[in-house]
Order: sequence, then C-alpha cells, then structure tokens
Amino acid sequence: MTMSEFISRRELQFILDDLLEVEQLTKLAPFSDHDGTTFNEVIDSAMRIASDHFANHYKLADEQEPTHNDGQVTTLAALKSAWQHYRDAGFLSADVAAEHGGAQLPYTITAAVGSIFAAANVASAAYPFLTSAAAKVIVNFGSDQQRQQFAEPMLAGQFSGTMALTEPDVGSSLGDLTTKATPHSDGSYRIKGNKIYISAGEHDLTDNIVHLVLARIEGAPAGTKGISLFIVPKFLLDPQGQPSKRNDVQLAGLLHKMGYRGTSSTALSFGENDDCVGYLLGEPHQGLKYMFQMMNEARIFVGIGAAALGYRGYLESLDYAKQRPQGRAPTNLDPTSTPVAIIEHCDVKRMLLAQKAYSEGSLALTLYAATLVDRAEAGEDPEAAQLLDLLTPVVKSFPSIYGLKSNDLAIQVLGGAGYTREYNVEQLYRDNRLNRIHEGTDGIQSLDLLGRKLWQHRGQGLALLMAQFQQTVAAAEHFPELASLRQGFAQHLLTVSGVIEQFAGAMQAGEAAKVLDNSALFLDMFSKTVVAWIWLKSAECAQRRYGGSEDRQQRQWLAGKLQAAKYFIDWELPEVEHQARLLRGYNDSCAAMQPEWF
Repeated sequence: MTMSEFISRRELQFILDDLLEVEQLTKLAPFSDHDGTTFNEVIDSAMRIASDHFANHYKLADEQEPTHNDGQVTTLAALKSAWQHYRDAGFLSADVAAEHGGAQLPYTITAAVGSIFAAANVASAAYPFLTSAAAKVIVNFGSDQQRQQFAEPMLAGQFSGTMALTEPDVGSSLGDLTTKATPHSDGSYRIKGNKIYISAGEHDLTDNIVHLVLARIEGAPAGTKGISLFIVPKFLLDPQGQPSKRNDVQLAGLLHKMGYRGTSSTALSFGENDDCVGYLLGEPHQGLKYMFQMMNEARIFVGIGAAALGYRGYLESLDYAKQRPQGRAPTNLDPTSTPVAIIEHCDVKRMLLAQKAYSEGSLALTLYAATLVDRAEAGEDPEAAQLLDLLTPVVKSFPSIYGLKSNDLAIQVLGGAGYTREYNVEQLYRDNRLNRIHEGTDGIQSLDLLGRKLWQHRGQGLALLMAQFQQTVAAAEHFPELASLRQGFAQHLLTVSGVIEQFAGAMQAGEAAKVLDNSALFLDMFSKTVVAWIWLKSAECAQRRYGGSEDRQQRQWLAGKLQAAKYFIDWELPEVEHQARLLRGYNDSCAAMQPEWF
C-alpha cells in the first residue's frame, strides 16, 4: 500500500504550510527551537511509519479483533510492532514539554501526525493516542512523584493509559456517576465501581495500564462538583517503580463493536475484592476539570480522526472511479463504443466532489483548531483560547457527521463492490460511525455550543470569529475569480447572524428552553457557516499562492481546490436558509411530540 492511498501529503502541505503558516508558530517561545524543516521531517517520518506498520494490518485488525481468556486480552503481533515503532519514533511525547522528556513540538504538528495514523489504521492508533493524552493529564495536574512513577513510563511506551468515565447506567451525564473512593490510612484511596466502553482498557502491549478514573469521594457534593480524578494502575508499583502486585481491577468483558474493532473495548470492575488502590490526582472534587483537558483534546482528535477516515474513503473511491470502466455518455447511443471510466459520469463527479469538500474542509478545520491550542497554551494569545472554546463543538461534530457522509458516498461510488469486505470503504464507514457517539454526541455538542459557548465571556469568542469571517471576505475581494464565493458566503452569513441575534435576545428574556429545543439544527447551521469560511479562506490562500503558476499540475490542483470551494458554498451552505426559517420560528415539530404518540 502506498502512502497516497490513505491521506494526501500534498493536502497536508497546503494546509500546514500555506493556509495555517505553521512555521510562524516557531516565533512563540515554547517552539522557538524548531523550524519548518523539523516539522516536515516529523510529518514525513509519520507517513513512513504509518504506511509500513499501521496500514499493513488495517483489514486484519478488523477481522481478528482482540480476544480474551481468563481476564487476559490478546492482540495482533502486527499491533505490537506498530506500537513499538510509534514509541521508538518518539511520537508519544512529541508535544510534551522538554522538561518532562518531550520534543516540545506544536500540538498542530502532532495533530497532523494523528491524522496520518488515523487514516492508516485508526483502531491501532487509538492505543498510543489515549496513552499520550492520559500521560499529559498527569504531567499537568499530578505531583512530581506521580509524574515520575506513571507519566514518564507512559510517555516512554512502557505503560499505556486510558480514561475511565462511563458507567453502565450513566452515559454522558457524569454528575450521576456512582463509583466511590474511600480514603485509606496511607493516603491512597480504595476505588469501587464499574466502568464500561473503556477503549484500550485491557491488552498485552505494555507492562502496565494506567487508568484515569472519575469517582466520588465519600461525603463529596452531589453532581459534577463532587467528582475527583484518580490514577488506578493495573499493577501496583514496587519501590523501584516496576509493576508488581496486581491491583483489584478486573476485566468484566470485551464489547464487540460495529467498527474500530482492533481497539479493545472493555467493561472494567474496580474493587470487586474491596482492594482497588487509587491515587488522587490533583485536588479533591476537581476531577472533571482535569479530565476535560483530556476530553477536549480527545474531541479535537475525534474530529481529526473523522476527517482522516472520510479523506481516506474519498481517495480510495477516487482511485476506483478513475479505473472502473462502465457506461457511456448519456448522449452516446453507440453500443459498440468503448465504455468510459465512471469518473466521467456527472453523478459520480458530484459524489467525489462532495467527499472532497467534506474531507478537506474538515481536515483544515481541525488543524486550524490545533493552531489555536498552540497559541492559547503559549500564553501570548488570549483570543485564541476564546476562539478554541467556541469552535470545539464544531470541530468535534462537523467532521464526525460529514466525514461519515463522505464514507457513505465512497461506498456508493464503488457500487456493489463498496458493499463488500473485499474493499476498504465499508470498513471505513463502520470505523467512522463511532465518532458521532464518543466524546459527546451531536446533541451534547449542540447544547454546549448554543447553551453556553456562544454567549460566554459576553460573546467575545463569537465576535472574534465574526471578525475572522470579515477579514477573509475582504482578502477575497482582491481576486475576481472568487467573487461568487465571497458574495455567496457573505449573503448566507447575514442570515446566520440574524438567527444568533434573535436567539441572544430570547436567552436574555428567559426563553432558553425554546431556543435550545432545536440546538442540533443550530449546530449544523453554524458548522456549515464555519466550514464555508474555511473553504473561502482556503480558496483565497490557494489563489494567492498558486494563481500565477505555469506548472500544469499545480494549476489543476488549484482548479480542483476552487471547484470544491464552489461546491460547498453553492450546494451545502444554502441549506442554512431553510434551517434558519425553522430556527427563527421556534419550530416545535420535535419538541411538541409526546412520548405516548410514538
């Protein structure tokens, strides 16, 4: 399998170097030791390792998912090799501060690396993704001893990590969790409870597995304010820091998923024998705040993974469409003429163009969000944090929804072949379907956006985003080729702005309930507007950088970029007009439906 079959290096180069100008991040103090050459070397290394050691077992990991026997989980030998190569390349600690043994790369670069590994084999990539994210929570909020005992071995790939949030009867409503933590005389705690859907909760890749577990200390306040975070290792450590005695953490069973099958999905029991040792991370009752660092990073990575899976499906269906001969032009009535490749048919072009618009728009959106992470954490750009907070629900949800639509279209392009396991596109769809569910469903993201994020800090994040929109519109005015794109975006932006203005007044008037009834519809409308802006910005950048090129391939690439922008703004963005009518009228088709009527 060649590298180009699962993600486009050319597209990553455009987004990182041209659109986002990532080398500018080296002007920020934390990244001043790096340069553009370093960034490219890291990306190229990721492409090689992903191609050689992750993509090589994409289908095998789906066909031979992890198995368990007597509490022990067995994984593929190819997965173990993939873990070792990822670890040895230093990717687990790539964006960790140098003082903690990391390479201190920008998060944007590790996010781009993440897109490469997700496209190659998202299930195998989940193990190091989760480990790195969990380790960084310990680095940021743990004690020096906890960093040494747990974070350092995790970042070195000796230990792995998980986050254990969900309980069998408690989904996203974490304030209702029942897992208990009882203080022990030695300063540790005894954890008791059950967790479910814990990705990578049990496997045979590492010497130890470190679970970050949300639990409630006995006597703590009810709801989310009483939740604490605990480090719960599979094996307790001896005085030399090596795994020794088995902790009271038991595998209750493996869950069998529609996709993502190569990642073990577990039900875990903590404290069946009343002897599960946990160590408080940070301060009591602050667990959800700490965990949200990992969850927010995970939400961005969900968007990146969804974009990458959508992008791979696009590339595979594009390749198939170029090679598959079938049919003739509708005006060609000669049955003896040679059939054309299906890419010549207009409806196939439509499906490919939609995939390109969804996937490239999503990838640019998620990597833009990653630059906001870098600018916010560097401490020199407070506006970046406000923009990131506002856009996180969009970054998680739009790629999850439209990356999946892209995979659906990829199956359609392949026709009957796409519905068979002999091709990858059906697996890509199954793998991507999870992204609309985990780290907060579409509905949860929409309530977060419309109920909180849009209005917080007196709407400063929204004001900053609107200013970004207007800057891009003004920049596009310099290129006559972009006139229709600029005008179309500006026209529909007025409609969306009107809805937001109306909703602001309704919220202030105490009418939040009817505003929030259709929050999912608002999220889709708002997300389409944001991605349309990303496309206008991409078109302006592409025209500015490559409009004068005489290179034939470069000009074809530019034409394709502009056509995808045209598709999204002409075909997808106008849907906001209908959505706006429903929202402004507080349509109650859904809210007024009674349970008894179903």
